[in-house]
Amino acid sequence: MLQRQSTLFLPTLREDPADAEAVSHKLLVRAGLIRQVGAGLWTYLPAGWRVHENVVQIVREEMNAIGGQEMSMPVLTPAELWQLSGRYDKFDSLMKIRDASGRDFVLSPTNEETVTLHARELRSYRDLPKILYHVQTKEREETRPRGGLIRVREFVMKDAYSFDRDEEGLERSFLAHKGAYEQIFERCGLETVAVEAESGMMGGSESVDFLAPSGSGENTLVTCERGDYAADLEIARGVPAAPDFPETLASPAEVETPGIETCESLAGFLGIDLAATSKAMPVVADGKVVLALVRGDDRLDEAKLAGVLGSLVRPAHPEEIREAFGAEPGSLGPVGFDGDVVVDETLREGQFVAGANRTGYHLRGVQQGRDFDGRVADIRVAREGDRCPNCGGTLVFRTAIEVGHIFKLGTFYSVPFEATYLDEQSVEHPMQMGCYGIGPGRVLAAIVEQRHDERGIVWPASTAPFDVHVLSLDGGTAEIAGLASGLAEELSAAGRSVLLDDRDARPGEKFADADLLGCPLRVTVGRKSLEDDSVDVRRRGDDADSRVPRASVIDWTGQD
Repeated sequence: MLQRQSTLFLPTLREDPADAEAVSHKLLVRAGLIRQVGAGLWTYLPAGWRVHENVVQIVREEMNAIGGQEMSMPVLTPAELWQLSGRYDKFDSLMKIRDASGRDFVLSPTNEETVTLHARELRSYRDLPKILYHVQTKEREETRPRGGLIRVREFVMKDAYSFDRDEEGLERSFLAHKGAYEQIFERCGLETVAVEAESGMMGGSESVDFLAPSGSGENTLVTCERGDYAADLEIARGVPAAPDFPETLASPAEVETPGIETCESLAGFLGIDLAATSKAMPVVADGKVVLALVRGDDRLDEAKLAGVLGSLVRPAHPEEIREAFGAEPGSLGPVGFDGDVVVDETLREGQFVAGANRTGYHLRGVQQGRDFDGRVADIRVAREGDRCPNCGGTLVFRTAIEVGHIFKLGTFYSVPFEATYLDEQSVEHPMQMGCYGIGPGRVLAAIVEQRHDERGIVWPASTAPFDVHVLSLDGGTAEIAGLASGLAEELSAAGRSVLLDDRDARPGEKFADADLLGCPLRVTVGRKSLEDDSVDVRRRGDDADSRVPRASVIDWTGQD
């Protein structure tokens, strides 16, 4: 394949976009690969779409290798499907529309409902297992789009769905997809870490996130310095330093704390360690006020709390707080509270200062199990510098981009959709499901985040827009232009995808654009080539050219 740059729509820029912070945002725009249409809405220009489709092709090949069957499901889906699964009113980022006849629809961000509807035609154990997938446009009501392709409102996603007879079959499908994803990211030249993750609105019991460490991203990768632990911050567990407790009391002692409304001011007022206070976080779950307790120096992780309660949670309103506790926020605590209490693991042992449920008062010496009974669970946000829960090593935080996520859904969708099968004894069972997503656009951005230098992008050969960039430094000389064109045609005939820079532009501009675009191999044909029948060659990322005979260029491009 040969593309002449003089005819290619490749509008490169010399300056970074004014609103760009992420490296991938800056370089993808400057290299002429993407352009913004609106907030969170991007067009892939021709060279950018070539990269996107190279990623998609790798995904297709690896999905097909584990038995995946590609199909295509609509973006526009009836609201009834989402109401049946229970996600219509719970999925905050759903884009909902109504047609002219008054029917409600959803612009799908994912396709569990639709694929489960189709899976009802799998009626016998003989029909299982199955892996169905598609590569389709998705929409989400993203309120804070940012980072170019990292956080968007419209995107392409490969989502796959597995259907199995039982949990053992689901485990096999889950592991097959995990292996396929590892192979996909390796082929894309992308460093990723598979971590424990939160299932969130997808439902199900277990999920693994594939995070690509990067300079920008929406996720935080938490790893142990000793390499034996990795998790997304949403689910990460850390062991903080032990508090410096005040003297032990035989029973809680009330102390007046006028005007004290935060743990920081409480610790200062009493002259104690902030970690020896407890932070009361009243929330509402399933219509009831629940008290969550974490240490005063910690933050509550609402996703973890929702997982413990098995329900979505929201902060309690002031009037709900006053009715449930009889006190104002800032003086709340577990002692005497007539409701459910969820206590972070860090409060399992020791005595803490807590609100007295009396405005302007706190209790010293409050002890879990003695003064109140709560459900103990990990509900705090891990902090950098915490100790690893496995080995005690130090936890390290890195910004990352989520490029893939796999879930064990179990029967979360198959039960409400009555997606069942008959076993050998004609007994009916709900199918065990898994779902598996990859965002090619996110992969593309993550590659740029990880592979760039001060001059531009450094694409791996597997995803680059072109294999070889041939620069014709002809200066208007037909003989040099002909030599460059002939060499480009030879490379194309040998199976390489070639971009020939045949523009009437200065050499410096051509070199700058070539570095910015970042094709793996560069071949430069200039006036000297007429004298020695040789050309300058360079691999992107190298600092200097090499001179090789023109007849050897094809062999050189085939070398690793």
